[in-house]
Amino acid sequence: MIELKSKGRTLTSDKPLVMGVLNCTDDSFYEASRTAHYPAICKRIDDLISARVDIIDIGGKSTKPGSIDIAPPLEIERISAAIEYLVNHKSKIWSSIDTTSSKVAQYAVENGIDIVNDVSGGEMDLQMIPIVASLGVPFICTHMQGTPVTMQENPTYEDVTEDLLRFFKEKIEVCQRTGIKDIIIDPGFGFGKTLEHNYTLVRDLEKIIGLGQPVLAGFSRKSMIYKLLQTSPDEALNGTTVLNTVALMKGASILRVHDAREAIETVKIIEQIKKA
Repeated sequence: MIELKSKGRTLTSDKPLVMGVLNCTDDSFYEASRTAHYPAICKRIDDLISARVDIIDIGGKSTKPGSIDIAPPLEIERISAAIEYLVNHKSKIWSSIDTTSSKVAQYAVENGIDIVNDVSGGEMDLQMIPIVASLGVPFICTHMQGTPVTMQENPTYEDVTEDLLRFFKEKIEVCQRTGIKDIIIDPGFGFGKTLEHNYTLVRDLEKIIGLGQPVLAGFSRKSMIYKLLQTSPDEALNGTTVLNTVALMKGASILRVHDAREAIETVKIIEQIKKA
């Protein structure tokens, strides 16, 4: 069971949720997901809603390895039309803003977005956690070592699982003390981790789930799949489904994906197995 509350709305589900990615950029690592222009943005939103995702995650800047940060006004310019279209859509679907900027987060929530999704866990903008608390919305807190510019240069850990457990225990305490009520944690696959770090975290996912917060798993078409298989993001759907399956079996609450139908089918099959 997962229950999220945001500005008087409640999202309750007895099965894992599927979050569909909406990249309002022209430089996402997965070329097919780039929707920088308004007609493509609207079509992507309509397609995700038709596929029956639970949440649409809107992002206005790339956080792929080596990507450069952009100023909040440009980020807002990129996402504003998508937010307006989505918030006024007859479906009233839940939404999140994928940003490391508290200014962008505040703009998005004040214009109708329900959740803040920060891949830096509040580390890149120290006003993020207080702003999210003041807005009264759920917070997706992701672990990332470094910044997108530097995160894959030489990520090192004493013990990647134990290091993440310490990080999340501290972040959960800070978020709760600041006033955030609904905290979702994301191990940040591919964010400052080697291939080996990523798969160690998959193996140990139950330990992170054991912290007692809903866990989001974001594997979709990432390099931990296509580098291992020596292919490309375009050929990483099968590997994504394998990892989504493992995460669901271990107890993940949310899957963040580019390919909605396949993820929803995966959730349905795993739920049937659990009921059998």
